[in-house]
Amino acid sequence: MPQIFPKWTLRLPLYAAVALPVVGAVVVGGIWYFFSPEYTDVGYRPAQPVPYSHALHVGELGLDCRYCHASVEESAVSNVPPTQVCMNCHHVAARDSELLEPIRKSIEQDRPMRWVRIHNLPDYAFFDHSVHVGAGVGCGTCHGPVHEMEVVYQAESLSMSWCLDCHRDPGPHLRPLEAVTDMEWIPTGDHAAFAELAITERSLAPPEDCTGCHR
Repeated sequence: MPQIFPKWTLRLPLYAAVALPVVGAVVVGGIWYFFSPEYTDVGYRPAQPVPYSHALHVGELGLDCRYCHASVEESAVSNVPPTQVCMNCHHVAARDSELLEPIRKSIEQDRPMRWVRIHNLPDYAFFDHSVHVGAGVGCGTCHGPVHEMEVVYQAESLSMSWCLDCHRDPGPHLRPLEAVTDMEWIPTGDHAAFAELAITERSLAPPEDCTGCHR
């Protein structure tokens, strides 16, 4: 009986055995990356009802983070400032600006501004702002260089692995408590020695088990 298929077809099972794992790894790796927070969340910068520039208010005018986000030292959740906080300055500064019309209407109608949330943690993840601020973790560690942002965007992935990197080695991210909101703070001297002392004095023991963040 004559041979129907050429001899090279006998190698097809071998080719398939080699190619399928490679293709599978590429597909899984692609899904892992393109559906990860590093790809889907970093850089997210939604339009807000009022174009508030942190570069102006924080970077140029030197406004402290806590002036607007007053609860960060005492609450698990960082507050969105009420409209009256805006009007503390803007009843005089740029009071007739068209860009501030939504702010004025919010005051007149006694309705809160509908700001668009940028940093969205899943419901099953617990994060306490006051604990991290009290530990000496700077605002910029999680939020990035906000003082340079015309439009605020998500600078870090906020993924579980990203959080655990800091929990396992918090030292590089610690600073003096009075410098937590200083967006331009740079470590000086022997920072490793400072961090070791801070961990001891502040009794820091960041949890690494599941229940630390998933409650």
